[in-house]
Amino acid sequence: MTARDDDSAPLIVLGAGGHAKVLIDALRLAGRRVLFAVDADPARHGGSVAGVSIRGGDDLVLSQAPADVLLVHGLGSTRQCEDRLRLFDRMKQHGYRFARVVHPSAVVSPTAHLAEGAQILAGAVIQTDAVLEDDVIVNTNASVDHDCRVGRHSHVGPAACLGGGVRVGERTHIGAGATIIQYRTLGAGVLVGAGAVVVRDLPDGVTAYGVPARIVPAEPR
Repeated sequence: MTARDDDSAPLIVLGAGGHAKVLIDALRLAGRRVLFAVDADPARHGGSVAGVSIRGGDDLVLSQAPADVLLVHGLGSTRQCEDRLRLFDRMKQHGYRFARVVHPSAVVSPTAHLAEGAQILAGAVIQTDAVLEDDVIVNTNASVDHDCRVGRHSHVGPAACLGGGVRVGERTHIGAGATIIQYRTLGAGVLVGAGAVVVRDLPDGVTAYGVPARIVPAEPR
């Protein structure tokens, strides 16, 4: 069998924490088949997450032929996205592909483009001609309006709002409840704090908090 990104492809979940649990719930509601989960923490091996067995570490994935399965990126992204990027790229180098996950309650325009591994969670809205690049998370009740583009491995947090035409660089984290007004640009590696309101463009690598959002010294990671 050759795996396609459709309902017939069996899935392996990478990670066994809270984000993985939410994804497994969405996958079940969408009628998807999950084979097992893996996790880098040996203490979790032999346990389960949301009723799915955790069979070992990431290397266990390599026992499955890339043509036979799709992967689901269950590693969460809170303040930085580099760990997600490294795991994604490692599995891509081995020839694996990542499934898109779309919760049945999400609203996704037929003209939106969801790239490989994009995750759209419960209550999220993706409007017309929006583009989500590889491995983007649009979390619970977040909205991405018309003509936005969100770069690879970025995370739009719960209830965050991107106005029309917003550009978001790679590896950027937009905190819960933040608002990015229309036609603003966020660089790569930006951290926008929870509840912030971004009214100006933000360059690469900065941290911004507040209403309106102001650039502040980055906290140690």
